[in-house]
Amino acid sequence: MSQPAKSSRTPATTEPQERAAGSRAAVQRLKMRRELAAAAMELFATKGYEATTVDEIAAAAGVARRTFFRHFRSKEEAIFPDHDDTLVRAEAVLNAAPAHEHPLDTVCRGIKEVMRMYAARPEISVARYRLTREVPTLREAEIASVARYERLFTRYLLGHFDEHAHDEDAGDDPLLAEVAASAVVTAHNHVLRRWLRADGRGDVEAELDHAFSIVRKTFGNGIMAGRRTAPPKPPAASVSARGEVLVTVARTDAPLDEVMRTIERALKDH
Repeated sequence: MSQPAKSSRTPATTEPQERAAGSRAAVQRLKMRRELAAAAMELFATKGYEATTVDEIAAAAGVARRTFFRHFRSKEEAIFPDHDDTLVRAEAVLNAAPAHEHPLDTVCRGIKEVMRMYAARPEISVARYRLTREVPTLREAEIASVARYERLFTRYLLGHFDEHAHDEDAGDDPLLAEVAASAVVTAHNHVLRRWLRADGRGDVEAELDHAFSIVRKTFGNGIMAGRRTAPPKPPAASVSARGEVLVTVARTDAPLDEVMRTIERALKDH
């Protein structure tokens, strides 16, 4: 007797169940990373960084050595358990940015995810800051983490320069994108360090917004809607019938050399 054919259809509940399972796994992963980080921090503070081994960190957290290495590549990484997840959240902010938002504002919102990470656990953040000031190896690991954010923001800004704002032959866009991204990260880190030195006290959100406003004023021009959007119309120019008055129309953010070229063309045509 032939067996009934098995349905190849996936139950409707499979996808939600998989998402729920993935969410639970992510929560468990972060919980374990934080437990390992807490154990490492305590040992570094009591025994010293150099004298502490990975085996001791794993034992203090109640797990095996191999479990430690499933979460961190080295003991330096153990005191920065949230950077991987924070980088993902920052990138999600960039990817979901509304079309009308200025790209620098988007980047500033993205790096606020880093500040939220520190502000969520101020006591641990302050202790970690003090430890990284004392141990050069940990300070280098922190610098490497910061560089990942800079690379992410540089790539994003590079795709949002107004192609008419700079001389493309000069190749300035990569430089400007990198400098602007670095300025955002530097502004964030300046405010963060000041907040950490104050033991996590103060209105860090307001201080951060002030720092970002300075960056925005400095680098706002030229980083516009992106290369995929329609280019702005060129400035219009006209001359009166008697040639006594020259009238030109240009964008308020147009570079001076572009305005001058428009005037020169109008004079020649006349």
